[in-house]
Amino acid sequence: MRSLAHGRLVVETALAARVGDSVAVDGVCLTVVDAAAGALSFDVVPETLARTALGELAAGSPVNLEPALRAGDALGGHIVQGHVDGVATVAAVTPEGDGRRLRFAAPPDLLRYVVEKGSVAVQGTSLTVAAVDGGGFEAALIPHTLAATTLGTLAPGRRVNVEVDVLAKYVEKLVAR
Repeated sequence: MRSLAHGRLVVETALAARVGDSVAVDGVCLTVVDAAAGALSFDVVPETLARTALGELAAGSPVNLEPALRAGDALGGHIVQGHVDGVATVAAVTPEGDGRRLRFAAPPDLLRYVVEKGSVAVQGTSLTVAAVDGGGFEAALIPHTLAATTLGTLAPGRRVNVEVDVLAKYVEKLVAR
């Protein structure tokens, strides 16, 4: 990330995108408002800053970028919309073989949608839940995920964007009727 000032987030990237395209930045769906050589710019409103961890980024922070899925593209994980449901905090990072197990402390309003062996997106990265309890959830990360995303740099205390499985939210609403 190059900068976040005056509601404008600028990310240095080779990702090809046009003005109006949707791109998830650390899991937050944003609209490209300027696409210059080597950089994409996004407007970030107070609502976005209040509900995500984007406002905590410093100039030079690496971020995960994901273009929107286009009709006909293969779906390689669970449905991730870029509609962040809340923020969790990295509680622990434990080496596990060639990978790492990450524990995230999360509020009850997120945890009610998290199930063991279900899906959750952290910083826009689709993960399988390895364990869940009343205080948080865990994910076991393989070496590829650690190398290809910013999740390999996470340390305890870091706040992260979380998107729960959208299907769980719809089921809850339908059952409540």
